[in-house]
This record gives sequence, C-alpha cells and structure tokens, in this order.
Amino acid sequence: MTTQSTDRKNRLEECTRLIEEATKCLENNDKQRVMKLIEELIRNQCHSGYVVGREIANKVKDVVHELWLRVRDNDELICELLSMLKRLGMSRGWIRETLVLNSRGLNKRLVKCGMDWESRTTRDNIVKRIEDLLRGRLGWDEVKTCEELWRFVGVDVNEFRKYGIEPCVWLNGLETLNDLRNPYWLGLRASDLAVRRHGNAIGLVLRTSNSISALFFPKILSIIKTPSLEIEWDTGRLTIKYVSKPIILSYRIDLSVNTWPWPIKLDIDVLERILNGFSNEELAMFIAGLIDGDGIVYYKFEVKEVIVEVAVCKNCPKRFIPSVLKKVIAERFGIVGNDYSDEKTILLSFNGKNAIKLLKRIMKYMHHPLRRLRAELILTLYDGRISPEEFERLYEQIKYKLGEPDIKHNHGLEALIRAAPQTHTHGEMGLSTHHIVTGLFALTVRHHVNYLTLSGTTSTILYRLNRILLLSSQYQPQPVVFHVPCLFS
Repeated sequence: MTTQSTDRKNRLEECTRLIEEATKCLENNDKQRVMKLIEELIRNQCHSGYVVGREIANKVKDVVHELWLRVRDNDELICELLSMLKRLGMSRGWIRETLVLNSRGLNKRLVKCGMDWESRTTRDNIVKRIEDLLRGRLGWDEVKTCEELWRFVGVDVNEFRKYGIEPCVWLNGLETLNDLRNPYWLGLRASDLAVRRHGNAIGLVLRTSNSISALFFPKILSIIKTPSLEIEWDTGRLTIKYVSKPIILSYRIDLSVNTWPWPIKLDIDVLERILNGFSNEELAMFIAGLIDGDGIVYYKFEVKEVIVEVAVCKNCPKRFIPSVLKKVIAERFGIVGNDYSDEKTILLSFNGKNAIKLLKRIMKYMHHPLRRLRAELILTLYDGRISPEEFERLYEQIKYKLGEPDIKHNHGLEALIRAAPQTHTHGEMGLSTHHIVTGLFALTVRHHVNYLTLSGTTSTILYRLNRILLLSSQYQPQPVVFHVPCLFS
C-alpha cells in the first residue's frame, strides 16, 4: 500500500471516529463538545468531498446541521458556531447549504452576531485593488476627489491656496480616527451619528442630503469599515423651498456591540462624568466631533463677528448637551458661551473672542470640509494674513445662500456621483458623462413591493440610476429606496 493510500485510510478512520463521537455527544446534548469535534473534523478536511468522499463529507454536514437545530434559539451558541466556522475558512455557500439557510437568513444571523462575512474576495479588498489601480494608472487620490467636491459646490481651491489655506486639509489626521475610543467619535455620537443596537451588533448610521456631507460621511465611516449606502426620498419632513422632495443618503456600518466603547444612550450625568475625565486635548477632540456633526461656524458681516454654534432639537433626548458643554468648556478653557432656545431648538453660541479661542483649541481636530475651511479662513483673517476685502471675497464662495437654490444643500447624490474617480471624454464633468471607473457594486431598487436589481460597472449602474431619478421626478411615485453597497476609500 502506498503512503498516499495509507494517509487516506487513516484520515477516513479518524473522520469516522470523530463523526461517531459527535453523534453520541449530540444524543447526550453536550453542545460544547460537539463544537470542538466539528472544529477537529474541519481541520482534518473531513468536510471535503474531494479529500474523503461525498459520504463522509455529507455526514459532517449532518452533524453541523443537527447542532444548529439544537442551538438556533440560543443567540450566544449560534454566534459561537458561526464565528468558529468563519475562523476555519468555511465559505458562505457551504454554510448556507449545511444550515439550510438562504442568503437573507444567513445575513440576518450574521448581523445579529455583529459579524461581517463577505465572500473570500472581500469588498474591502476589492476597494483596495481599485484604489491601487486608480492611483497607479490614473493618478487619482483622495485629494483629487476633495478638489472635485469643491469644484462641484463652486469653490476655487487655488484661490484659497494663494493665502496658504488648504481646502483639503480636513483629510489630514483621519488615520487617528481608526480607534473608536478617540473622543471625536463620542462628539459625533452626541450630534449626527446614530448608534443602533440589534442583537449582538450595533449599526453606526449617518444621514444627509447635503452635498459636502455626502462625501464627508462615507469617508469618516470608512476609517472604521467600508460603509453601505441607502438612498431614499425624504417624505418624513416638510419640503424645503426650491426642493420638492429631498433625497437622503444614509451611510451605515455594522459592528460587534463590544466594538463601540461609549455608552449607547447618553444622559446628563454620564456625559458630564465622561467629559470631566477627559484631558484638555481629548475634550477638544470631543468638541470637534460635535461641531462636525451639529455645529455651525460662520462670520456675521453685519457686526464683523465670528460665531460658533451647536444646535439640538428641544424635544430630543440629547437636549441636555448644550448646558453640559457650556459648563465644561467654561470651567476647563475659560471660554464663555451663551445658550438660547425657541419652540424647536436649543442653541449654544460662542461669539467674537470666545469663538476664536474655541476654534484655536479644536480646529486641528475638525474634519468636516466646509466647517474646517471656514475655520481656517476666519483664523487667517484674525491672524492678519489676509485683508478684510480678500476675506469677504473668499468667504462668499463658502457661505450658504439663503432664500434661493444652493448647490451646497440637497444635492448630495449629485455630489457623490460627481466626485467619484472618473475619466472623461468631453472635458466637463457631469451626470451625463458616466465614465466612472470605480465599478463593481450592485444596486437594488425597491418601489413598493417590486424589486429591480441593477449590477455591472458603475457607469452602467449610474446611468440607470439617473434614468430612475429622472422618471421619478417626472411622475412623482411613492418613496423609492436604493440599497447600495458602497466602495469608498
């Protein structure tokens, strides 16, 4: 008998022994022992029909399936089993077949366990390969995407650079946010970031219709994990003048519940205790995250004064934030703010010298492109590096237009498409070009109970998406929701 034949015989005997022992342990309801035996079976390749034959491989599947039936009402054991199978390199297809689950059922279980189980060529790896291709062959990088965003909203980056102001400086330091323990994330949580728990997982969600945030939000979330995107008509609020039906972009990442280091629900005592435990720099990071979410940085020309504000809705659970923040900032930095309220909003405002002192404290930690650029321009004025006339001329490019259409508002989807890495045949960038090279994502459109799946290169998908949006705007259908697994750097 050859060595190969001997090895095969020994493997078959070992697999048979392990299967018999696992069967007995199932009869005795010893689930933990069965789990260990399944791990041994897989490590010995007893699950592979190519190695041990279909009969033995099917018996391994029977053991796994029988264990699944016994633990499927126990979330902890389900997650332990799925985690082990993932760690051992089992494919999603094998899992679905063995556990008799469809993709939706498996995905539901994985989300509950806070697990991200992509196919073997993961989405993040695809993103990295595409980025490498774009950088190597097309000279693309994040700064070019940033510059295209500014171009879309009417900002001339070269005009700012003449005065030593870098409009894409917000990209600097993003790598420090790869740790969710950075207080910036708590600041963002206290403002725009929704943290939603579902089973043993949490979802981090950022929503916007704003052109600037349409690029900022996926970028910030991608530091932790590649986000997914949901696009929908916003029918839940009053329409804005000049906007018949805003399009909302919702960016989401799902994580294990233990990955999120901050309280999911904040109250006044918890927040005050956390803030008092921060160092000065950590407090500055927290404030920067808060300003990047619900903050406003602007210059009031009528009184020649800079203003930094944080606004929260009066009937929201986070309505206590302005009072806590006002107290902590005054005690720690000697910076005095004033709080106001009306029927809907509570506002914490820092004016004049107090606003300047606050910006100098937090600006290096700010990453929202527009708020950071305004802060940079304002401090350039106060440091005497630019004349009031030039300041006003540049500020005109980055202020919101009131009482008239503004490309910075409610054009998030267009900004997202426009700023994607592209090659162009006609010089001008626009929605009609669609030579987008970061392809490879699938797009599902839900309209009532009808489903339409669009997939292929991004250029094809975006063309079809553009047609859907065009038809939707003409015929005013019921709300349409787009689910897009995004590829963002």
